[in-house]
Amino acid sequence: MNSLQNHLLIAMPSLQDTFFERSVIYLCEHDEKGAMGLMINRPIGIDVNELLKQMELDEEPDPITSLGSAVLIGGPVNQERGFVLHTPQTNWNNSQSLTDEIMLTTSRDVLTSLGTDAAPENFIVTLGYAGWSKDQLEQELAENTWLSIPATKELLFDIGFNDRWQQATESLGFDIWQLSNQSGHA
Repeated sequence: MNSLQNHLLIAMPSLQDTFFERSVIYLCEHDEKGAMGLMINRPIGIDVNELLKQMELDEEPDPITSLGSAVLIGGPVNQERGFVLHTPQTNWNNSQSLTDEIMLTTSRDVLTSLGTDAAPENFIVTLGYAGWSKDQLEQELAENTWLSIPATKELLFDIGFNDRWQQATESLGFDIWQLSNQSGHA
């Protein structure tokens, strides 16, 4: 099995599931047991400032950076659980280095750092995650539900969430609208 960890899943235009339509998912884990990823282009409707207020974590009176960035829906599973994808920084309780440029933290302490000197340079805050059981993602890939590309720091952090699907599809080097959702086998 070839792991797609640190890849982006790009929803095919033919995907009819309204939850995942035109979604881009960063795969945090992918092994023989299944896969786990975070949707990185669907806002919930609140920004990080509002989330921190709701969690009563907004004690910093003068944040040094704007925390107006949107909180994103990470996926349909455990939507009350938060995940922060960010550039490397190792000060927090539950951090996992996914690559040399990307970490995942699930502890509240990373949230208290946002807007301070201790915050990671780049971050995406999501609630929930997308999960696949054993062989489920492989089946969806075989059915042409998703395309995959290696993730880049630029696609994750430098492109606005509204533009991530388009930018990811353009990075493929062809017009995704010309692809058929049918797969053939000789």
